[in-house]
Amino acid sequence: MVFRKLMAAFGAGVEVDTVLTNSGVRPGETLRGVVNFRGGGADYKVEGIYLDLTAVVEVERGDEEYKTTYGFLRQQVAGTFQLTAGAQHSQPFEIVIPWETPISAIGGHPLHGMRLGVQTELALAGAMDKGDLDPLFVNPLPAQEHVIAALDRLGFGFKKADLERGTLRGSTMPFFQEIEYYAGGEWRRHFNELELTFIAGPRQMDVILEADKRGGFLTSSHDAYNRFTIRYDDPSRADQALRHALEQMARRRGWL
Repeated sequence: MVFRKLMAAFGAGVEVDTVLTNSGVRPGETLRGVVNFRGGGADYKVEGIYLDLTAVVEVERGDEEYKTTYGFLRQQVAGTFQLTAGAQHSQPFEIVIPWETPISAIGGHPLHGMRLGVQTELALAGAMDKGDLDPLFVNPLPAQEHVIAALDRLGFGFKKADLERGTLRGSTMPFFQEIEYYAGGEWRRHFNELELTFIAGPRQMDVILEADKRGGFLTSSHDAYNRFTIRYDDPSRADQALRHALEQMARRRGWL
């Protein structure tokens, strides 16, 4: 157990250690854990314990690009209690992961470019003390795995993933995920790169594709888009729907 010190309002440190029981979860599943606290050199009235699910998001503003941390779910896991000097306190918690939470791990491996976390906050004497981020690894839903596996079979190679600030139609998140691929196989003739975005819900998800093919020296870049829905009770449709969407995008731009 590793306690991290939080500086309370009057200078005496309160130490905290948040332990996630299942740091690898899927959207819609329940994240479980416990927040352990150890009092400092004085008694404190803890007015609440809060957990924030956070994500590192890329922001574009004019010619400037930078990364910042967004909280996308805040949940109170404990109310008021007295934390006496030197005493230890443990607070179990359960948080349902939102359906639209981006993927940050595939096959047990962190997804390059993604950073999700859980941050613990203590309300002490009217002030908020924040702990460090504990990594959160969100695995794909089975239907998302079908789409990702289908892209692999079609020859697309993973490039990177990131989160972009903005809200897409049908989404409630202040950001969206882009999983970027290099085109491969038969699709190398039509596309250079492909971007994949999921908007997941409890019964189905939308799949958004954006492909680009750069022209020659005197021609400009072109983008093509497609959006289709996969129901969770029929994930095997992903292969056919994905190929159909790619063919539509190629035809629409005259690439096929």
